[in-house]
Amino acid sequence: MNQTQFCIDFVLAVLATWRVTHLLAYEDGPVDIVVRLRVALGDSLLGQLMDCFKCLSMWIAIPAAFFVTRNPLTWLFVWLSLSGAVCLLQGLREPAEAPQFQQPSLFTQPPAFTQHSEGEVSHVLWSEEIGSSEHSIRAESGDSSEPSSQSPSNKQAFNGAYRG
Repeated sequence: MNQTQFCIDFVLAVLATWRVTHLLAYEDGPVDIVVRLRVALGDSLLGQLMDCFKCLSMWIAIPAAFFVTRNPLTWLFVWLSLSGAVCLLQGLREPAEAPQFQQPSLFTQPPAFTQHSEGEVSHVLWSEEIGSSEHSIRAESGDSSEPSSQSPSNKQAFNGAYRG
């Protein structure tokens, strides 16, 4: 098989894999046959598989990879590549479904300090604002005592975390 034919077969396999995967994962199908299949499968393993586009693309790409090649090692890479290409196509089609990650800003405030029980702290690193939070926690619990001199100050604890 020459390189041109391989590329044509690969592109055809990507499109066919995307079409069948999209049909099974998102569409009702002709005469609602896919909906009926989903209802029949319910919450079984196969029913859950039909709800996961990426999982389903792995299974649909198996026979499609045989269309492209019969060489076992090449088939393995074609199989994974087909599924990956189908997932990329789906991501381009529906960018709203792609996970949105937000980079943390250096200028945002860290989460508020909370103390669950005595000695248990919910965050490892503390901000400069802990002093006021600590006093409000003590006021709410009725504890009017000052922080113990054995524990480092908030600033020392915060800076000490970076010094190691």
